[in-house]
Amino acid sequence: MARLLIVYHSRTGGSKQMAQAAFEAAQDECDTTLLAADDAGPDDLLRHDGYIFCAPENLAAISGLMKDFYDRSYYPVLGKIEGRPYAQMVCAGSDGENAARQTARIAKGWRLKQVQEAKIVMVDAQTPEAILAPKTIAEDDLSKCRDLGAAMAAGLAMGAF
Repeated sequence: MARLLIVYHSRTGGSKQMAQAAFEAAQDECDTTLLAADDAGPDDLLRHDGYIFCAPENLAAISGLMKDFYDRSYYPVLGKIEGRPYAQMVCAGSDGENAARQTARIAKGWRLKQVQEAKIVMVDAQTPEAILAPKTIAEDDLSKCRDLGAAMAAGLAMGAF
């Protein structure tokens, strides 16, 4: 059975909701694991056939704990996960593009295969209070996260990737 790993980091809850939505939809199609970035590592990447990475954009970059996951995992799996499919989701206050580019660059170094466009969810947080406040992701955006998770799992299960 195909195995999908979803790794996320969330400080205010937005990315966690997005990852959870993808996870719930993916479970119907393949063996799916959902892990917080600080609990995930190289062995998890090696045990799975495909990946969804989900993190907030902080200060125009991927969040620090997601970067820490990449830092701890990068060299131990380099050359061992080539060609595996991935997708990503970003929870952003106003843009999200740079965080998506950073994750794409890391995935390119691993020689992963991007199988879906990055899903960027905008929460329009522009003040310090709004940025630090707990997030609630709109149902329309959660539906798109579920679609991403379901499509990723189905593609793995069918061997399409």
